[in-house]
Amino acid sequence: MKHLGYFVVFLILAANVLFTGLLLFAAYSPYNNPELHPVQSCFGLTFPIFALVNGGFLIFWLIIQRFKQALVPLAGFLLCFPQLHTYCPINWHTDNLPEGSFKVLSYNIMGFDGTIKKDGQNPILNYLKDSEADILCLQEYATSTAKKFLMQKDVEKALKDYPYHRIHTVGEGKGSTNKMACYSKFPILSAHTLKYKSDYNGSVVYEIKIGEDTLTLINNHLESNKLTKEDKVVYESMLKDPQKEKVKSGARLLVRKLAEASAIRAPQADSIANAIAHSKHPYIIVCGDFNDTPISYTHRVISQDMDDAFTQSGCGLGISYNQNKFYFRIDNILVSPNLQSFNCTVDRSIKESDHYPIWCYIAPRK
Repeated sequence: MKHLGYFVVFLILAANVLFTGLLLFAAYSPYNNPELHPVQSCFGLTFPIFALVNGGFLIFWLIIQRFKQALVPLAGFLLCFPQLHTYCPINWHTDNLPEGSFKVLSYNIMGFDGTIKKDGQNPILNYLKDSEADILCLQEYATSTAKKFLMQKDVEKALKDYPYHRIHTVGEGKGSTNKMACYSKFPILSAHTLKYKSDYNGSVVYEIKIGEDTLTLINNHLESNKLTKEDKVVYESMLKDPQKEKVKSGARLLVRKLAEASAIRAPQADSIANAIAHSKHPYIIVCGDFNDTPISYTHRVISQDMDDAFTQSGCGLGISYNQNKFYFRIDNILVSPNLQSFNCTVDRSIKESDHYPIWCYIAPRK
């Protein structure tokens, strides 16, 4: 019986080593170029799963007092601590904001929820009006020409405290109607779209004058994962009834589509990183809907010379997409190292869009 016990422990330890290896592979998968290795680059999506499994092994070894074996999952966590901190930071909010700080809010507004009005009001527009943000970066911006829906003049009336705004249609696709907008209490000196391949997505670079300084702001809506309603039904069905064949065929379909989108996003991320590197101004903010997780090539490349505001001053997972059980933080605010963020928050108080807004206060680092 004693030998049998050793054998069982050995099998559990072998499984632990395997899952720790998978955790590390997921953690460092963003170093795979999606154009060359599209499937491997998507492995970062599994990072939270393997982190939880690894945590389960650690607790198990501690409970049965096998402290040497507990070093295996502990080593795994130590080797991917930066990724753990990026994925689920722990910071405390502060009421002591530095003088001169300003609030930036990024929000995929899903066309103001189809430009609908409820009792003559649009909840998303009301939220923006009451947000007290100094700069609003909006993705999937749309208004209507019909009076019974939300019109551009309704937006401008509600956001009258923002005297400066720019609206751009993005994407190279024929008839693209996807727009992005920036509303600012500070002067917008210039604005132009970044040139990269995408039919319906894009990035807009703004120069904004704040006091004596000029800020480079890049507002983004990167390639979506091209999942149809039917694909999302397959995903939800896998979660509800994980039969072997259903999971196998469904996973194959989803991975293929996710890999295709990841390969398209890669050069988009490279273009944004290039724009950051060649900014004429030392203060830089990058925000928007990346359509990718914190453990991804997209996030790694864009943030390589930037600080993630949520990692720096947020708390928890910060899940920003709220549909179809895709529980990920795909909306971001990044700041240059000479800036510091405070109280970064994914605001779950409004659910009219398929995204939650993300906001933070920003000030020059002293």
